[in-house]
Amino acid sequence: MLALGCAASQAQPVPRLHLTTEAAAPHSMQDGPRVIGIGADTVREIMTRARIDHTIELLPWKRAYTAALEHDDTCVFSTTRTPEREALFKWIGPIGEAEWVLMARADRKLHLDSLEEARKYRIGTYNGDARDQYLRTRGFDVDPAPNDLLNPRKLMADRIDLWAASFRRGSATLSRLGYGDKIVPVLVFNRIRVYLACNRGVPDALTARMNAAFESMERDGTLQQIPHRYDAIGMPAQR
Repeated sequence: MLALGCAASQAQPVPRLHLTTEAAAPHSMQDGPRVIGIGADTVREIMTRARIDHTIELLPWKRAYTAALEHDDTCVFSTTRTPEREALFKWIGPIGEAEWVLMARADRKLHLDSLEEARKYRIGTYNGDARDQYLRTRGFDVDPAPNDLLNPRKLMADRIDLWAASFRRGSATLSRLGYGDKIVPVLVFNRIRVYLACNRGVPDALTARMNAAFESMERDGTLQQIPHRYDAIGMPAQR
C-alpha cells in the first residue's frame, strides 16, 4: 500500500494549455464545437504528439494575442516572429509561411519596384497585426481596420490606395470574395514564417516537447499534408 501511495503522490498531472487564434478560414474556423483549419489542425497535432491537454478558442486577434502575453498557460497562433516580438514569447514552429503583398485596384494600373515607392500612398492595414506594426514603425501612412476583410472594400471605395495583405501561395481568397479581377498584387514586400507563440511562463520542458513534436511532423510529411485538406478555401492573413 505504501508503494502504491508513493507512486500516486509522484504522478505528474497532465499539462494543459489554452491556445488562442482568430476566425480566419481556412487557417482557423469554427465547425460545431471544434476549431478546425490549417493552423488549428497543425497545433492540435503538435499537442497530441507532445501529450499536452489543450483547448483552442477563437477570439478577435488583439484579444487572442494579448491573452498569450498575459497568461502563463496560453499560446497564440499563427503569429509572425518579428524582432520586436522575439523576447515576448517562446516559439514553436514555424507552422506556416506567407507573403506580405501590397494590393491595388486593377484599374489604377499601379506599378511598384520597391516598398519605398509606396510612401506616397495610403496603405490599409489590420489593426495590431505584424504588417501594421512593420509599416507604421517605418513611417508609412497606414489606415488600420478592425477587420482585415474590410480593406478590399476600402480599396474599391478609394478610401485607401493600397492594401497590405498576407497570402499563402496559391491562395484563392480574392476570387472567393469576388475581387479576383478587381484587385491585383503590385509588390511582394516580405516573406514570413508564422509560429505558435507561447507565454514566457510556459515551462521549457513543454516547449521542448512541442518543438520535438513539430520536428517529427516535418520528418514524416504530416506538416506538408495538412494544408491540402483545405485546398478549396483561400488563405487570409497571418498575424
